[in-house]
Amino acid sequence: MRTRVASYLGRVLALSLGCLLAWPTSVFAQRLSGAASDQLEALVASAYQQASAEFPCKAGTRGKVDMLKWQEVDRCLNRAFNAIDWEALTRDLEAVRLTVRSLSASDFLSVVETSFARHALAFDQVFLVKNEKAHLPLTNSLLKFLPEESLEGLQVTDNTGTDVGKFAGVFSFERTGGLSTANSYKLTMFQYTTSSGVAVSPPEKLLLDSFGVRWKSAAKQKGFRLSSDRLRFRN
Repeated sequence: MRTRVASYLGRVLALSLGCLLAWPTSVFAQRLSGAASDQLEALVASAYQQASAEFPCKAGTRGKVDMLKWQEVDRCLNRAFNAIDWEALTRDLEAVRLTVRSLSASDFLSVVETSFARHALAFDQVFLVKNEKAHLPLTNSLLKFLPEESLEGLQVTDNTGTDVGKFAGVFSFERTGGLSTANSYKLTMFQYTTSSGVAVSPPEKLLLDSFGVRWKSAAKQKGFRLSSDRLRFRN
């Protein structure tokens, strides 16, 4: 009897927790209905327009598996991100937030993140690739801008041409460099799942062109999602 009650309570708790986690996004969206929502969407669309002014970027290939040159991939993505006037965007978004005073800074940032994800660009809008056998390198920069769930399940190949497993998502961690612990920065990594179901992370933390996915499989996937790293809203 106790076992059945405990099982029942566990299911109720799990259901309640799921509803609680899903609640904020829908409530925030409702609070940003109408003019405020339209203004936010217009600002995000404008930011993507600034970022993509030079898209698609040309990227050559090299190596045994025709990997896109990681320098050209990173340069394209980071230049696009830096092309945005982040101070002006922050001010304009803050003005929208002030029209919905019930939203905290963190809640409003969640709404902006959702909009960023909605406007994410596919890889074939970002890169011009003519080599059908090309591979897209999984660099730290590319992973940083990768939309959630993009590339999931695609075959990951190393730079020798060996298929090592299927892409299983990204994660980030803080890394300290130099003599001062204050000199920290965030790196984004990925995991892949082997044929035996084991989740593996690359042994090296600095990802250049050691691993990639086939361009043909990745081209239509969402590939460039703006990050909110430079947005700072007043509490």
